[in-house]
Amino acid sequence: MRSFWLFQKKPEGLSRRRRALFWAWNLGVVLAAGLCLGWLSLFFAYGDYPDTIMKTYFQHPLILFLNITPVVLALFLVYALAGRSWLAFLLTDLAVWGLSLGNYYKLRFRDDPLMFQDLKNLRDAAAITAMADYDLTPDKRVVFGLLCLLFGTAFLFFLARGRLPKRPRIALAAACAVLCFPMAKLCGDDTIYSSRTQNFDQIERWSSTQVYLSKGFVYPFLHSVTAGAVKPPAGYSQSETVALLNAYTPEDIPEEKKVDLIAIQLEAFADFSLFEGVEGVDFHRAYGVYHQLEAESLTGNLVTNIFAGGTVDTERAFLTGFADQRNYRADTNSYAWYLRTQGYTAEGCHPSYEWFYNRRNVNGYLGLENYYYIENRFRELYPHGEAPDEVLFPEIFRLYEANRDGGGGPWFSFNVTYQGHGPYSTEDVWRGQHFTDGRYSPETANIVDNYLGSVMDTAEQLQWLLDRFRREERPVVVVVFGDHKPWLGYANSAYQELGVNLDLSTDEGFYNYYATRYLLWANDAAKEALGSDFTGEGEDVSACFLMNLVFDRLGWTGDAWTQAAADIWREIPVLTDVGRYVRNGRLTAELDDDGQAALERYLGLQYYYSTHFRYQELR
Repeated sequence: MRSFWLFQKKPEGLSRRRRALFWAWNLGVVLAAGLCLGWLSLFFAYGDYPDTIMKTYFQHPLILFLNITPVVLALFLVYALAGRSWLAFLLTDLAVWGLSLGNYYKLRFRDDPLMFQDLKNLRDAAAITAMADYDLTPDKRVVFGLLCLLFGTAFLFFLARGRLPKRPRIALAAACAVLCFPMAKLCGDDTIYSSRTQNFDQIERWSSTQVYLSKGFVYPFLHSVTAGAVKPPAGYSQSETVALLNAYTPEDIPEEKKVDLIAIQLEAFADFSLFEGVEGVDFHRAYGVYHQLEAESLTGNLVTNIFAGGTVDTERAFLTGFADQRNYRADTNSYAWYLRTQGYTAEGCHPSYEWFYNRRNVNGYLGLENYYYIENRFRELYPHGEAPDEVLFPEIFRLYEANRDGGGGPWFSFNVTYQGHGPYSTEDVWRGQHFTDGRYSPETANIVDNYLGSVMDTAEQLQWLLDRFRREERPVVVVVFGDHKPWLGYANSAYQELGVNLDLSTDEGFYNYYATRYLLWANDAAKEALGSDFTGEGEDVSACFLMNLVFDRLGWTGDAWTQAAADIWREIPVLTDVGRYVRNGRLTAELDDDGQAALERYLGLQYYYSTHFRYQELR
């Protein structure tokens, strides 16, 4: 068959008509291969979500165009460079399908899509995958994709062998390269992404993950290339922003109010007893100790931007006061930097590896002068890997004692736990604690029992730590909060079986999906120094405004940024990057004129303050 004139490498000796048919066949097959490869990326784009999402792609021609055209352009560009259709298809397929496969598994395991910024953390992802023991066994869809790769490569190898001469190859490469520029502009356009490619028929519009996958994969992935860049918001004026900041008078923290401030972000810690209608689970036993701690603290809902993953979004929002996070590559303003100007030592712990999320560098960029990880402290304390809370919490207290007994001044400690990190086994119960009564499937029961066992132990370790601070003569304030709701099975299977409402179009579903809890506790010395009892139910707050709430309760005024952000916090206490806000005590997607003006002020302040570092004297 390969001897047939249409399948030769060159059209030598063919008539003009056959020569035209020869190139039409070869280029047409490459085009068809590109279209099929673009379709294949869509086939994996929605993970374990319903197959009906695939149909919606074909109901939106612009989504099809933006997903398939870049793949076709890439294939023809590689074809022009490599000169062989089968090799061009293989290389392009490995890139496009490889990324699509990564997105597919990431959606399945973490309900989180693959974005361009994630490529900078491939080492982290590989380590997390290995330690979490995710099931990577190929399913039917993965096998189908692999067969498409093999069949397509073989088909082109045998039946599309035409090799373009040098000049046409150069012309084709140049044409593809030129076309990449308008294609990149279309993919990076925020208006097209947010408005003209809306596809909400089969998804929850308030879920950033579902909005992403509703647009396919190749297109939103390419859009994410520019999404991580720091860009000024629409209508931004640096002079107006500077004038706004200059209108505030920075105030130092009064000496009598310089309490030791310890922040502890709990991995995947959430209060499931707040879910309505869940039966057959002993939440009272799981959360009994935690509720005792809440009774002697100021508590409330912390509304995050993330679900089941993305820990650093919450921790860096807390440290910076910024709602939009990025990959920090240089010193950036933060509350840690400010506290250091007030005489505080700023340090903390995370009992995992320093290279996860590049914390070793980023924590320094955000002003945490000393930070302790497995490599420089916890390996000696716990040689088995990531240290649990029973190791971490005593170490937090030992570091506090070292600062206290060493004649240190006020202390700011920011800590991130690892215990509670999913996934939780579906096959056995690690801690031997059972909280379900047998009505749920073994998989769901094991997941829930493992999670609640971790929650109960964390609360007991937290109680131990607060009891130590309770006896201290130095004033100590502790703020504790969860970073996100936990992973509970592929495609949120345990949430579904428990009957938890995750309908993001409802207030209940939104809070069930995005809200955790915060707890602000003070010992007697701090209550006396600050003139507050630190009890009661506080207001809902975003992670980016949690420090404003802490400053307010401590009676601290802060620098110009803190004061300006606090004014906006009082108008919009919940501000998310999924387009939902709390305004006048009500969850809403549409802000009134005053609320919109406050949001625009905040976005301008955030851009300026995140790009104009001001604490050089501390370096």
